[in-house]
Amino acid sequence: MPEVVIVASAFGADAIRKDGHHAWLKTAAQAGAAGFEVRRELFALEAEASAEALSALGKAIAAKGLWSVYSTPAELYTHDGALDEAALRQALIEATALGARFVKLQLGGFAGRAHGDAIATCTKGVAARLVVENGQLERGGSLAQFDGLFNALAKEGHHKRVGMTFDIGNWQWPGVDPVEAAHKLADHVEYIHCKAVAGEGARRFAVAPAAGDPVFAAVLPLLPRNVPRGIEFPFDAVRIAEDASHHVAQLASM
Repeated sequence: MPEVVIVASAFGADAIRKDGHHAWLKTAAQAGAAGFEVRRELFALEAEASAEALSALGKAIAAKGLWSVYSTPAELYTHDGALDEAALRQALIEATALGARFVKLQLGGFAGRAHGDAIATCTKGVAARLVVENGQLERGGSLAQFDGLFNALAKEGHHKRVGMTFDIGNWQWPGVDPVEAAHKLADHVEYIHCKAVAGEGARRFAVAPAAGDPVFAAVLPLLPRNVPRGIEFPFDAVRIAEDASHHVAQLASM
């Protein structure tokens, strides 16, 4: 059965900012999750990103029998297509302090050149696996960019240097068919963000996949079954613990 990760934001962004990631580790573990995704943008204070604070959080996560993902909104490539080495190195430093299995960045402005040699230099000796996620904007959320990235890495001699976090719901914001994306990118997927989408246009929002959700049901079987699946939709605020347990079990069995 696939490992299931609970993304911190599933407990509510305001709750995480108010009480911190620590407050929800017990609930995540009791729900049966294997991993916990720490979200840098939900730190209430910059001090929470210090090496000392991240190390303490990582130890607390491990003490609950969980492994961690470190997610940062930083982009791997700048708006003009250059590799943002400073952002990458900082993310790797922070992920290492946390003891994360994965470090997840947004793709950003990839424009044809992967800069694989520089990525190899930055990631050398780092335990955390670098993955990039498809975002909700056209920049960093287009199928052509991701297809181009992995082709460019292969041409530069760095096949599998970077993995992918495939967010099933995010594709719908820039108008990409998630099924088409899954067919093209499945070989590169190492982590899946699971959510359905409700609403239209700018009013779209993440929700739990309903039974028989056509998009979710069509996409998930196309992606590797042996990679972790992250819950990135909000739990029912009235019954958080019960809802978390339900969705962890459901997602692991799909």
